[in-house]
Amino acid sequence: MKKYLFSVVILSMGMGALPVFAQQGGPAGVIINHYAANNFVAGAIPGADLDRIVQAGIRAPSARNRQPWRFTVVQNLALAKKIVPQTLDGNALIVISAEGDGKTNGAEILDCALAAESVYLAAQALGYGSRIYTGPIDGVNRSLKSDLGLPGGHNAVVLIRVGKISAGTDAVSAASRRKPAGDIVTYK
Repeated sequence: MKKYLFSVVILSMGMGALPVFAQQGGPAGVIINHYAANNFVAGAIPGADLDRIVQAGIRAPSARNRQPWRFTVVQNLALAKKIVPQTLDGNALIVISAEGDGKTNGAEILDCALAAESVYLAAQALGYGSRIYTGPIDGVNRSLKSDLGLPGGHNAVVLIRVGKISAGTDAVSAASRRKPAGDIVTYK
């Protein structure tokens, strides 16, 4: 876990001096203050930023370094709306897939989840909103795999929506309520 957090921080630091870091307490602030955005707005994400976000997923840890994932970046608005109807022009959906049925191989699911978290955090480190979705996955696997060009034998596991967010969004007030640590953490 420490290696993972260190990687996210180093990757984030390599992304340049970002105003969002200063507002949220440096690179570790993105990890601690992240939130699932609901306030997306239209507007294209520059290709270089999208590439950096995907690179964060590629660099995620995986069991035995198998890196079972494949990333499909959906920028076509009509296709994206078939998956997440609320998608706005300029938002991107990053679909992470792996070999198998997407339900029975726990290691691949965990690996894809780690990649999703890396994508999610990298997007926020660059000042974009991000949100992880699993609800649309069954529909994607049932009817959109060929439209997405998923590799043979692969099924979607998770997807992340990335996009611009309303100006002045405050990560603390925009976040959903969290359970208090005292209710869910035990130290022995």
